[in-house]
Amino acid sequence: KIHGAAPARYVLGVDVGSTVVKCHVYDRAAAVRGSSYRKVESLYPCPGRVELDPEVLWSQFVGVIKEAVQDAGAHMRQIAGLGISTQRATFITWHKRTGKPFHNFISWQDLRSAELVNSWNKSLLLKVIHVIFTVLHFLTGNDRYLAPSFLTFSTQQTSMKLSWVFKNILEVKAAKKNNCCFGTVDTWLLYRLTKGSVYATDYSNASATGIFEPFTKCWNPTLCNLLSIPMSVFPPVKDTSFNFGSTDSEIFGVPIPIMAVVADQQSAMFGECCFHPGDVKLTMGTGGFWNVNTGEHLCASRRGLYPLIGWKIGEEVVYLTEGCMSDIGTAIKWAQDISLFTNVDETAKMAQSIVDSQGVCFVPGFQVSVNDPCLSASFMGLKPSTTRNHLVRAILESVAFRNKQLYDIIVKKVRIPLQTIRADGGVSNNSFVMQMTSDLINKKIEKPANADMSSLGAAFLAGLASGFWTDKEQLKKLRQIEAVFEPQKDTEEYRPAMDTWLQAMKRSLHW
Repeated sequence: KIHGAAPARYVLGVDVGSTVVKCHVYDRAAAVRGSSYRKVESLYPCPGRVELDPEVLWSQFVGVIKEAVQDAGAHMRQIAGLGISTQRATFITWHKRTGKPFHNFISWQDLRSAELVNSWNKSLLLKVIHVIFTVLHFLTGNDRYLAPSFLTFSTQQTSMKLSWVFKNILEVKAAKKNNCCFGTVDTWLLYRLTKGSVYATDYSNASATGIFEPFTKCWNPTLCNLLSIPMSVFPPVKDTSFNFGSTDSEIFGVPIPIMAVVADQQSAMFGECCFHPGDVKLTMGTGGFWNVNTGEHLCASRRGLYPLIGWKIGEEVVYLTEGCMSDIGTAIKWAQDISLFTNVDETAKMAQSIVDSQGVCFVPGFQVSVNDPCLSASFMGLKPSTTRNHLVRAILESVAFRNKQLYDIIVKKVRIPLQTIRADGGVSNNSFVMQMTSDLINKKIEKPANADMSSLGAAFLAGLASGFWTDKEQLKKLRQIEAVFEPQKDTEEYRPAMDTWLQAMKRSLHW
């Protein structure tokens, strides 16, 4: 029993994503007993800036937990533990003494650091540092010196946006001497849930900022010195599956143990039970993410792939290699907004109702392995005979083509035999995208019965820490596969269409 009352019958998995905050109540069979969803409202104060109101996010977070527990017909005293999965690299800073934020959350999608990024990437200092690291790698053979992530800056990196904050927000400037706290979404929620008594993050969230060095497992002093970011602002880093303390009893009526915090993609990897080296997870949600479990081996950044800490549980540290694609779910949502279709469930049938896209190609805003902020999203190859079905098929084909691109890079650069491929995320419900991806990569892809893997992964991690579940072997037995997609066409059958798409992509560059 917990809290001296009802026996612990459930764990909570909360996923604070880019578009929705969701909470699921799981029983010991990992079946969902109650759920709640609330839409995340992004703010766009000016072009290129994307923010979240911390108070609104806090209200949504608390609200979905209360609603999900009520939906399950459960009581808060029956909750063994809370696991929190969060969008990565979105951050906030606040005053250490008062707890008052200096600004809204700055989203991982925010582009405000563009000028700073361009300036740094052209700087002589960065070129000199690059030469030094190249020489060190040549002399030592140590991969930690092979193209560290901070040698090429991008607008998506937390480091550049945090540097922008210290240069441009007066309140942060004034408080940066030991009075400023930095936190990603997980850190802020921990701080609020415990009324300021817990200030921490975990290894998965820290490694996703690009400021935390996965080789040394500490915040990167070299990078912080380069960007004039004080090291005092960063939180302590704890295990992923860990007793972080309990929520203040005023929030939910009773204290609930917080037993895990984890970054969303790593959480989905854990939820898919990709526990072994070579296991692969493909998430297709707002964006697309390929993750490969590399076990104890940390792969250096190579051609669009980068290393992450998947999770740390006690002495076990599991590393991942990740590649990402933007504008997956967002492109499909845009197509719905302009009335290309009414319900997203229609899209697979629309695409399958025609033999091909009639040469129509869709290029999303950004591409894997293309570092071009001026890339233009576009349709090409439009004809008088083009219908909505052709446009929808072109959008879905672009997802599968980019999956093929990124998979080929992984095969070439990750020197670990790839095992099971498991897909999740909202777009994994699209049978056309799943089948075409399986055909293109010539691999079997499993789709779980539950597509909300980030929530499940957080619940699994919390359940392990609280003793609700015993070990990973038990978790693997709880997995339920809804569908398996096996190759049905030869990859070469898609060659003309993919070549046309690649040509369209090149024409969209440097717009």
